[in-house]
Amino acid sequence: MTIEGNKDESDRCIDIAQSALAAGNVEKAERFLLKAERLYPTARAKELLARVRAAGAGTAPKRSPPSSPSAEEVRRRKAPSHQPPQREYTQEQLDAVRRIKTKCKDYYEILGVSKEATDSDIKKAYKKLALQLHPDKNHAPGAAEAFKAIGNAAAILTDPERRKQYDLRGEEPAPSAHAHHQTYYARGFESDLTAEELFNMFFGATAFPGGGPTVYARRRGREPEPRESGTGLVQLLPVLVLVLLSMMSGLFISEPVFSLAPSSKYPVPRETVNLKVPYYVKENFHTDYQGSLRRLEMSIEEEYIVGLRHACQRERNYRESMAWKARNFGDSKQYADAQKLRTPSCEKLQNLQNLPR
Repeated sequence: MTIEGNKDESDRCIDIAQSALAAGNVEKAERFLLKAERLYPTARAKELLARVRAAGAGTAPKRSPPSSPSAEEVRRRKAPSHQPPQREYTQEQLDAVRRIKTKCKDYYEILGVSKEATDSDIKKAYKKLALQLHPDKNHAPGAAEAFKAIGNAAAILTDPERRKQYDLRGEEPAPSAHAHHQTYYARGFESDLTAEELFNMFFGATAFPGGGPTVYARRRGREPEPRESGTGLVQLLPVLVLVLLSMMSGLFISEPVFSLAPSSKYPVPRETVNLKVPYYVKENFHTDYQGSLRRLEMSIEEEYIVGLRHACQRERNYRESMAWKARNFGDSKQYADAQKLRTPSCEKLQNLQNLPR
């Protein structure tokens, strides 16, 4: 920068310093005056700098030793606030809670799915509603009850046996004016899982980090806690209950209706109407199965396609790893062989996608 350029820049710094001094910002004024002196020393800058330093010395606050807080100040600091903070919620969150508590007649309406919905449809609907209604996120009145309702609905409708029983019962008559709506749509069909347990199965325990802990008591099978002064038998009671429950749990788990591979238990071959997917059922399937065949075959096709996708990905990964090894070792023949490796699962998947719908 030339001498004249330095002088112009110095004058600009002096103007900024004067404006800062007029505004009471002594520190800024001094900073720009020192810069002006470095760029192009002038009597004007020196004189103004002396005035600024004098003004800064005259206005410097005197520091006094810290004094002890008064008793009144200590009392004010320690006084607890008895009013909890008001938790806000949106109109959309309130509407979602009201829809479930006042407008839904059955589990399908609670989740917003049709009676032909597959397991995948039900799980998707539950995930969407659970994130919207979880009490750690939705603070609208009644959110906890609505969250329990969708959890119960999802737990029942994703259990094939309980869903079949629920469908066979059909819609119950509307409750009387004195009946509570929550007991209406949950009556007779409650899940053994709590709403929070089901949520954690889908999302994990840290879906809402920082949220307050929400606790729901298990509705069934809750044993009274033994007293500390109880006998040894009473203290062993929870352990005995757990052992009995683990032994009996196998009795209540319903077996799958179908299998994608033949076995001695599933010897009868069948084929889905839509995608012609082969599957196998028990010998008494035609007489014992009372559910919707269309919905069952939709679930079969969905499970088959998911399995093909996983197998296709494994085949592609293997082919790519073989090709990478060949390139790494400079083996052109091995590389050509790797490129020729077939991916039969991917081919099946492609053929299914090309079928007319």
